[in-house]
Amino acid sequence: MEVILREDVEKVGRAGEIVTVKDGFARNYLIPRGLAYLATESNRRRFEAEAKKRAQRMEEARARAEEQAKALGEISLTFTMKAGEGDRLFGSVTAADIAKRLEELGYRIDKRRIELDEPIKLVGIYKVPVKLEAGVQGEVRVWVVKEGNTAGST
Repeated sequence: MEVILREDVEKVGRAGEIVTVKDGFARNYLIPRGLAYLATESNRRRFEAEAKKRAQRMEEARARAEEQAKALGEISLTFTMKAGEGDRLFGSVTAADIAKRLEELGYRIDKRRIELDEPIKLVGIYKVPVKLEAGVQGEVRVWVVKEGNTAGST
């Protein structure tokens, strides 16, 4: 049976391809799960229309994400933490802390999208990458300062 794949299906084909599969596989798996249409002329037109809509939505999402990335690039988050010798923190700044602070500023970003390899454990200035929609990546500056740090202290 010939079908038009709506999504990539492992070991079968990529979205938009017309592939020949066994009848049972098409009827019992691909079509009920919405992964494919029967390869008829009307379904080909239907798939093309869906592809155009999908591309338009992706372009709109990319534009929103690029706008958000630009806004994030202008943000500096400051965390005041207790620190000991060598400016090592008593604790750490995690992706969850950064996400919470961003939410306070009106940016809802899931902590899993904040790309910290490991929590920040030293005083300093960090550029933290943030994955946004449609493959766009933004960056937030994070300042970690020592609690009670005043100018001129030794």
